[in-house]
Amino acid sequence: MTNESVKQQVREAFDRRVAVRVYNDQTIPREDVEFILDTAWLSPSSVGLEGWRFLVLDREKIAELKSAIKDVAWGAQPQLDTASHFVILLAEKNARYDSQAIRESLIRRGLGEGEALTSRIDLYKSFQVRDMQMADEPRALWDWTAKQTYIALGNMMTTASLLGIDSCPIEGFEQTVVNQKLADLGWINPDKEAVATLLSLGYRLKDPKHPRSRKPRQEVVEWV
Repeated sequence: MTNESVKQQVREAFDRRVAVRVYNDQTIPREDVEFILDTAWLSPSSVGLEGWRFLVLDREKIAELKSAIKDVAWGAQPQLDTASHFVILLAEKNARYDSQAIRESLIRRGLGEGEALTSRIDLYKSFQVRDMQMADEPRALWDWTAKQTYIALGNMMTTASLLGIDSCPIEGFEQTVVNQKLADLGWINPDKEAVATLLSLGYRLKDPKHPRSRKPRQEVVEWV
């Protein structure tokens, strides 16, 4: 496969991708969903933390989610009714430079003992305290890990489109209420994590009514 053919496939996937709100009744094959999830699992994250979890729901579990959150998730109404699968992207809380999560990430990457561990934690402390000014701000720490989930989100949507599968990222929900309802279901630990965003997956019922539009490329992309 040449570079040109790869570029053509990727471009076609991006041209095809739109935020689909209503899906048909076709179910995505399990192996395709697993492949999409692999691209989330393998996505990069700040300082290699992987401060995320991805909860995957089939139609049966979507029905539980729907009954729990539909009244407080205005942005997910038709998707909860029709999607083949949902992914709930969770971001870790309290990922401070001296947290267990940071230490575990360093151990996982072979930096978990002696001077290597100490120097890396000192570096992360400087990053969080001086550069990002977030080390003692719980909401800022969660915002930092939540931002990382959007890398995985984008990779999943692109991969889905390459496979001919449609998707829609969803932020339209009452965060506090949804987190509590997921905790009530036993799906999350609200002391350690919270929902960053939702992703619905399926096959579009019909093509969009309106053509997709973008700002002129020259207004968005500038070489300096």
